[in-house]
Amino acid sequence: MNRDRPYWVAWTQIKRIGSVLMGRLNEQFGSLEAAWSESEAGLLTVEGIGPQLAADILRQRSHLNPEQLYAKHLQANPQFWTLCDREYPRLLREIHAPPPLLYYRGVPDPEEMEGNARTIAIVGTRHPSPYGLKWTRRLSRRLSQDGFTIVSGLAAGIDTEAHRTCLTLAGRTVAVLGTGVDVVYPRRNQSLYEEIVEKGLVVSEYPAGTPPDRLQFPQRNRIIAGLSRATLVTEAPQKSGALITAYLANDFCRDVYAVPGSLDNPNSRGCLGLISRGAQLVMDEDHLIQTLQEMPSFTVPTPRLRPEPSSQKQESVNPSPSPAAPPPVNVPAHLAQVFAAVAPEATAFDIIVEKSATEASAVSSALLQLELMGLISALPGLRYQRT
Repeated sequence: MNRDRPYWVAWTQIKRIGSVLMGRLNEQFGSLEAAWSESEAGLLTVEGIGPQLAADILRQRSHLNPEQLYAKHLQANPQFWTLCDREYPRLLREIHAPPPLLYYRGVPDPEEMEGNARTIAIVGTRHPSPYGLKWTRRLSRRLSQDGFTIVSGLAAGIDTEAHRTCLTLAGRTVAVLGTGVDVVYPRRNQSLYEEIVEKGLVVSEYPAGTPPDRLQFPQRNRIIAGLSRATLVTEAPQKSGALITAYLANDFCRDVYAVPGSLDNPNSRGCLGLISRGAQLVMDEDHLIQTLQEMPSFTVPTPRLRPEPSSQKQESVNPSPSPAAPPPVNVPAHLAQVFAAVAPEATAFDIIVEKSATEASAVSSALLQLELMGLISALPGLRYQRT
């Protein structure tokens, strides 16, 4: 066992410490074990850790024993990878802010772990039209027949159709959950979940027993995109979690594909918007397979989609935010605290975490939802600004 594993688990128990700061702690002190015993002065040398957070770390750390915590954690979560493990999926490791711990059930595939498998995410609306279901079925069938691993989120609608079609053809599929790896949501997908565990793989960044929460599902979309060499959206309205997955895939420099639909169908607007900004249009099964012949490298340096008009504002060279204005009345209460920490100019993620006094994972989820609502824009370098 890697001796640092207990400390990866322990650091996840420290509030407001996410994968970005864990990575900096690991790099600054050589290991998370060494970081665990650092003084307040030492912690303050890490970018993103201020006096208040350093004091919080010392207070919380005094109540935790990493070895005992790890032994207890293993009882409920026997199967998981940490970022210090060789088995951690390579494609996911390459994204910004990968989950420090990734829980799994099922059968890991070595080629997928190494990033060599042909993995493609298929995502879309939870309320698909017959057209959306038909094309999800047709494209999933062809991709499965050609040996692609299909990654999706086990949600109702498009996700369910993609998983089921793949399994019907004895194909390989990976389900990424927004709950604990042992919690099935929606419940009607219990039998589908069990079949995926038996023949494929189920993963989650949330420990066993974590119930569904609306903040967690946008957060899991980065894992769907991160595990995949490309992302395909078959049907999605303008405000859809599937579009978050597509935008994240683009940020990760992975190719994005979209199925066109009727202008009269609101469920097609999201896909048409993706195509207008540079996503590859899918004509039919043969066309998709042809364009996927040369799978994109995950080291390609630049995104492929053109930004939305709201994202084309001049960026500030100073990443420090100006005083935030009070959130408008139309911001949902559970997002208001994070929104208040985002300035009109570019604001670094770590600063948003610090100003909102909120855990990094919750901030990330809230930012995704605010972006989907059109209230903020994501900028390069994990920075955000109000639209």
